[in-house]
Amino acid sequence: MAMSTGGSGGLSNDINVTPMIDVLLVLLIIFMAVLPSMRKAIDVSLPDPNPTVAPANSKSDQIVLEVNPGGKYLINSLAVNRQQLPDTLRAIFAPRNEKIMFVKGSPDVKYADVIDAMDVARGAGVVVLGVPPKDTPGSTPAAK
Repeated sequence: MAMSTGGSGGLSNDINVTPMIDVLLVLLIIFMAVLPSMRKAIDVSLPDPNPTVAPANSKSDQIVLEVNPGGKYLINSLAVNRQQLPDTLRAIFAPRNEKIMFVKGSPDVKYADVIDAMDVARGAGVVVLGVPPKDTPGSTPAAK
């Protein structure tokens, strides 16, 4: 509190805001220093919103793993069970230079099963995993 020494002889009750401003500035500096380390991001490559449709007779060397209910997997329409999946994927991707695979999950499959299939694919040597959007040309529509 400040006291005036003027001729009026009264006390002056003013709030001293200097300590409060000092504390706010220190908090501002702390938050500015901590903010860059709090940012966490995942690099995501989004698909082209207007994909080009390949001709029907063109040869595609893409590998698509479909995860179906009941532990059934399809690798480009080749039926594989869970125990055969790692060895089959290793055999497919060993001679390839590009280790890219797409994973499609049925709407009736649990998310954990799709993630498990992705983990198995990573263990088998797949470097890039892609998840195609639902409404891409050539994909089967979900039955309701």
